Amino acid sequence: MGSEMIGALGLALLLVLMVLRVPVALTMLVVGVVGFAQVISWGAAIAQLKTVPVEVLSNYSFSAVPMFILMGVLAAHSGMAGKLFHATRVICGGWKGGLAIAAVGSCGVFSAISGSSLATASTMTRVALPEMERYGYNRGLATGALAAGGTLGIMIPPSIALLIYAILTEQSVGDMFMAGLVPGLMGLVMYALTVSVMMRLRPALAVAGEPTPWTAKLLSMGGLAPFFGVFLVMILGIYFGAFTPTEGASVGAFATLLYALAKGMRWRGLWQSVQETLALSAVVFFMLVGAETLGYFISVSRISFSISDFLYGVDLAPILVVLCILALYFVLGMFMDSIAMLVITVPVVFPIIQSLGIDPVWFGIVTVLTVELGLMTPPVGMNVFVIKAMAPHVGLGEIFRGVAPFVVSDLLRLALLIAFPVLTTLFLL
Repeated sequence: MGSEMIGALGLALLLVLMVLRVPVALTMLVVGVVGFAQVISWGAAIAQLKTVPVEVLSNYSFSAVPMFILMGVLAAHSGMAGKLFHATRVICGGWKGGLAIAAVGSCGVFSAISGSSLATASTMTRVALPEMERYGYNRGLATGALAAGGTLGIMIPPSIALLIYAILTEQSVGDMFMAGLVPGLMGLVMYALTVSVMMRLRPALAVAGEPTPWTAKLLSMGGLAPFFGVFLVMILGIYFGAFTPTEGASVGAFATLLYALAKGMRWRGLWQSVQETLALSAVVFFMLVGAETLGYFISVSRISFSISDFLYGVDLAPILVVLCILALYFVLGMFMDSIAMLVITVPVVFPIIQSLGIDPVWFGIVTVLTVELGLMTPPVGMNVFVIKAMAPHVGLGEIFRGVAPFVVSDLLRLALLIAFPVLTTLFLL
């Protein structure tokens, strides 16, 4: 049996195991080891199993992952999220659907230091959903806005998804962060506009909040200051070369820690934050070890090169190839977690992208945006299930219906990024 056939069977087995609900990280590890053994030898596969975890865990670039996670956890436990929502709520006071817009805005700002969509969605749901329900907001609109706003964490830098894509493809982490800035802000603005359009079409979904004077709006900006302070220190430091993205993650985590301690966080809260960070980091690193092992198998099986040769044979235009890959991501996003999707598929599709001469930074942004869509679409929209866990009294169908207009908004944003690639390269050095 040829190596390409073994590679194809390995990928098929990967999908079967995931359908059977085997943990994704374990699935990648098992398929990678067994597939590598079939192509090379069992001795080589066992030797690889010894070295890959050490390579991943000692990779300096990956040390940014727990730092970004720690930033988000500290922000959640220190009360920063509650002050953030209060500030955005005052700013949007008097607007029709203002609380929903405030929730989206809070998600966008919170994601600027959390780097995680799931962390953003769960934290802001605890803070914002009770307020929206208290003011009689339609539950579909309220939960839909939070599910959509949570996805901003995967695009607005610093983003764990962009970091992992950069490392897997050997791109500059700083370039990926800068490229994600405009698309992330576009998402924030377009989600707010989506809420406004829904209010015009269906005014009964929400009521106008109590108007707030301009002086109160200006004073409430203080609740945004800690987030913008940490965000600007990291982004400007990376942009002007004061430190690397990895160092920037440590700077941001340290700044957030200082703020949390200054606001009264005690040792118990700090210990809980560290424990939560370690648990989430362990999950991510287990996935990375599995992905690295699977990547070696894909490389020796040459399955990605066979797919590339096939695409050359059918003579498709590069943009059509990209659209086919994005369509695949959209379908996979209905069943898989975003990080798992990236670590499984990028080693397969990236050689194809390179062979076609497509800008890898632009491709990374549109890929991550497509993956972001999967966080909201049925049957397995991870953000939707996170919000369902936070609000068990709201039905899944109700949340999915509420998030549908935001999916349309994301499809429009994706079309704009494909039509105008300059939107992703605007701030690149």
